Amino acid sequence: MKPESFLPDDYRPAEDEPFMNDRQVEYFRRKLMVWKEDILKGSQETLADLANSSRNIPDIADRASEETDRALELRTRDRQRKLISKIDAALRRIDNGEFGYCEVTGERISLKRLDARPIATMTLQAQEAHERKERVHRDD
Repeated sequence: MKPESFLPDDYRPAEDEPFMNDRQVEYFRRKLMVWKEDILKGSQETLADLANSSRNIPDIADRASEETDRALELRTRDRQRKLISKIDAALRRIDNGEFGYCEVTGERISLKRLDARPIATMTLQAQEAHERKERVHRDD
């Protein structure tokens, strides 16, 4: 085991340590990998459920309810598929040494924000400015 990959189970990144040191990088790498594995496991379960639930339900209300549930589950899985690509991008940023820094300003993204949303690519201020700009230029 590499020294930088050793991480106590109770480790949490702290503001008083160097930003994106080996321990923090490993913490976020593990967090992203676990998140991705959970999503993939859920997707496999959904596929198995869909394969097993292809039955003919005679009651039209029950059939409609099941179809609605299936459509909702598929929409959720589609969102999670997109999330996996964001997780993969975050893992690439870790490999490139760019993780934790805003893609707009180059400033550090706060550890609290990264812990809550490890796929974040912007500081909170840059994200808010981006969302304000989107609202103004949105075609309604």
